[in-house]
Amino acid sequence: MVLEKRGLTQQVSPEEAARSWTEERFQTRARALFYARMMFLTLGLCILAVPVWRYYFDFTALAFGGYFFMLLYSVANYLVLGHARAGKLVTYVTLCLDLVVMVVVVVKPHEGGGLANPLLATQLLFTTLFALLYPKPLAILPPLLALPITARLDQLLDRSPTAVEVLTLLWYLGLNFIIIYVLVYLNERELTAHREVVELQGDLKELAVVEERNRLAREIHDGLGASLSSLIIQSEYVAQLVKDEVVQKEVAELKQTAEEAIEELRRSLQMMREDFDLAHGFEDYVKTFGDRTQLPVHFEKSGTLLTRLAPETSLALFRVLQELLANAAKHAAPTRVDVKLYFGAQGVELTVKDDGKGFDTAAPRPGHYGLINLRERALKAGGEVAIEAKPGAGTLITFTVPLGT
Repeated sequence: MVLEKRGLTQQVSPEEAARSWTEERFQTRARALFYARMMFLTLGLCILAVPVWRYYFDFTALAFGGYFFMLLYSVANYLVLGHARAGKLVTYVTLCLDLVVMVVVVVKPHEGGGLANPLLATQLLFTTLFALLYPKPLAILPPLLALPITARLDQLLDRSPTAVEVLTLLWYLGLNFIIIYVLVYLNERELTAHREVVELQGDLKELAVVEERNRLAREIHDGLGASLSSLIIQSEYVAQLVKDEVVQKEVAELKQTAEEAIEELRRSLQMMREDFDLAHGFEDYVKTFGDRTQLPVHFEKSGTLLTRLAPETSLALFRVLQELLANAAKHAAPTRVDVKLYFGAQGVELTVKDDGKGFDTAAPRPGHYGLINLRERALKAGGEVAIEAKPGAGTLITFTVPLGT
């Protein structure tokens, strides 16, 4: 339950987690931008409402249209934030429109406009917003260009900058670069810290899975294993008491079934361990199966396993081996069965070949679900299965599982 609440039960790669986190962070900051715009529009409404302020900025009836246009595209931007690409694109475009409005407002007054306008300080806020939302060099270029554009418009309006205004321009440029450096640096540190947290969560999840697997193994061993052992002991005791051969035969079969069950249980518990040797487990099972069925089964292992297989993959391979050997003994009547386990660079390949009756792969087989189960196992494990068989020519089945599944 704790892992579910922390989101650790989902199979998500670090890259996908970082991408999802970055997208969520952008949407949060873009919503904050929307609220900031609403505050600015409220201040702008105050300027439009006060005649002295409206006269200072030389606002006309067109300004009211521009005001409602800003309100319109701000709301539209908020509505598309849920779309990954459209949200980022529209937010960037509307930020650039905000910059244009700011430059117009700053340059508009006849006296005290341009670089001398106190509203020029708003440009620093835009630099901060661009750096927070788009921490990339080219993306931050528009707010930096707002300063030289304002200075150039001053010249075009025959307002030559004074020495103090030039110093103001240089001061704002310096502050812009400081803001950009700090925010980009903090953004990189935040991304690095997030990647470390994601990796730590992955390690924590793997540790929790291993601990839970070991706990289940102990519970199964102490509970079901003890019950099966008790069943074997009781069957031996009953076999000594009864004299009827039929009953003794039934008890012997019951004991054999219990022994096979406890052997299967022991093998399954071994596969749940981190140090389980798949090749050794296959070899032991092939030997046990041959002794029990008196069927010549030969095992061969080749290649080297470079990466540890997941317990689920090992279990899938082992169940396929059991299914194929059981089918061969039950239906094929072979004189020889060859089992090969190959560890390659790309995956693990299991082949089981017999010289038995074979069958027609295209013919319908009602009531037989072995091949269907085999294909389902391959699909679940992310692998493939190939079947080659002809009537009277034996059967060759290849089961391949890629590494990393």
